[in-house]
Amino acid sequence: MCGIVGYVGNRRAAPLLLGALKKLEYRGYDSAGIALLTDEIAVKKCTGSVSGLSGALQMAGTCGIGHTRWATHGAPSEQNAHPHVWKRFAVVHNGIIENYKTLRAECEQRGETFYSETDSEVIAHLLEFYFQGDLIAALQRVCSRLSGSYALAVICTKCPGTVALARMRSPLVVGVGGGVWCASDMPAIAAKNRTYYTLADGEFALLSARAVFYDGEGRVIQKKPAACDAEDCIPVKKGYRHYMRKEIGETASVLENRSRMLRAWTSPAVRQALGEARRLSFVACGTAYHACLAAKCAFEALARVPCSVTVASEYRYADPILEKGELVIAVSQSGETADTIAAAELAKQRGAGVLAVVNVTDSTLAGMADHVLSVGAGREIAVAATKSFNAQLMLLYSLAATLAEAKGKRGYGDLLKELPSLASQTVSVGEGVRAWVAYFMSASSVYFIGRGADHVAALEGSLKLKEITYIPSEGYPAGELKHGTLALVEQGTPVVAVLTSERLAQKTMNAVHEVYARGARVFLVTSLAEQARSKELTGAVVIPECGEIFSPMLSVIPLQLLAYYVSVARGINPDRPRNLAKSVTVE
Repeated sequence: MCGIVGYVGNRRAAPLLLGALKKLEYRGYDSAGIALLTDEIAVKKCTGSVSGLSGALQMAGTCGIGHTRWATHGAPSEQNAHPHVWKRFAVVHNGIIENYKTLRAECEQRGETFYSETDSEVIAHLLEFYFQGDLIAALQRVCSRLSGSYALAVICTKCPGTVALARMRSPLVVGVGGGVWCASDMPAIAAKNRTYYTLADGEFALLSARAVFYDGEGRVIQKKPAACDAEDCIPVKKGYRHYMRKEIGETASVLENRSRMLRAWTSPAVRQALGEARRLSFVACGTAYHACLAAKCAFEALARVPCSVTVASEYRYADPILEKGELVIAVSQSGETADTIAAAELAKQRGAGVLAVVNVTDSTLAGMADHVLSVGAGREIAVAATKSFNAQLMLLYSLAATLAEAKGKRGYGDLLKELPSLASQTVSVGEGVRAWVAYFMSASSVYFIGRGADHVAALEGSLKLKEITYIPSEGYPAGELKHGTLALVEQGTPVVAVLTSERLAQKTMNAVHEVYARGARVFLVTSLAEQARSKELTGAVVIPECGEIFSPMLSVIPLQLLAYYVSVARGINPDRPRNLAKSVTVE
């Protein structure tokens, strides 16, 4: 969740580190800090965003490390901010050290003093204890004591011009060109004419005038460069006020690109794995989980394959029963979601095949899966997923259509090809939700309802609203309101109904009648124009019709826009909602 950077070269490190950290703030912005190495270690920290470190620009030194934090252990504070320093060492850490209490007690027994509440500070203490002149050897010894996940960057006063790295279940990349760099993610250090390498779990690196890589036994290893489109990695708003609005607007072009590659997505190996699967199990978190719920509707309706969908954080603790011939489909935008990776690892251990659906093909999840498919959404900067959700749907729907076609059910692929154009239309008509914003500004709670595939869109719309507006919100099957939730509806409560199914129209409208009768303000997103004329509605947006099964692809777009405009009206930066980060690399 946190972001780490490092630099060794001939230029002043402070401005370079701060520039790289700014590009990593989507990974956490509770606090930030840098450490520069000269004859000693100089540290500057702040709470809040990286901009609070502007006073560090004049710090001397051509070698250093930096960190932007998403808090796990200890409140956001300057005291808990990284880097953590103990005597000759400074360290920045992304991940969680699960046995830190035991290790800290051991250090305290030696009379050592701790200054923070974090799990990370113990790493600096252990480095000081084990160091005997060889930085990589000391780091390897320390890592052998750690349980949990980590990406580490370390500097030491006894090793000038050097940054040491270690990785275990947390992403870390190295860039060589214009100096030697490291970061949690490519965008932080992306530049033309730079070569990139990705550390694997259990690997180490020593950065100085060049990058040297080591395996877990301390042997030097050769690594192949990783693919990186520097221009794609460098975020640009292109005239938009926020990345989130820009990324919603990119949905149609992303779907168009994916639609042209529809056949290329499904290699013979993937087709065979799908065709042989007697059951599909989806594991994911957050928005990706909702994409899986939509995929379940599609696979079962079109291809008649039984499916299950499990929140990845619950999967391995539920002791899942995996049937013979089961294929586990793990979906993660970043490919670094710790819970999803753990679920996929368990599935492999129990003999299931794993298909990874990711937006980053050199990610950890992609590296451990049997099959990998890229959603191809491009770089997404805003914390709240928008275009990547639609891209996930496009890929998963195409898999369902491919499997249905193999079983003799044709025509779905042609319908999918129409979705990019329909999405473009939906973004335009979806702007109508701006007229709804005033009704949400003082709401104490909001409810989203729908049936079937519309319920999936309601869940995702609710998640978007709560993520970036901080208004308590829930998504429900429309028929479940009367089983408890209706008690929460009072005068003026906003209720957003999603309705794209002709066969379920009257059933959903019954729920609309029920909430309206109890004073709710009802807003409708629908592809059925006649339903939008109901006098019970405060507002309605009519979207193109694309078939009930595929409808979340379009109906979610006005809901994304609604969340965006309410967030902006409430004075919140929708790109950086509090307490959240883009890549969830910890449990």
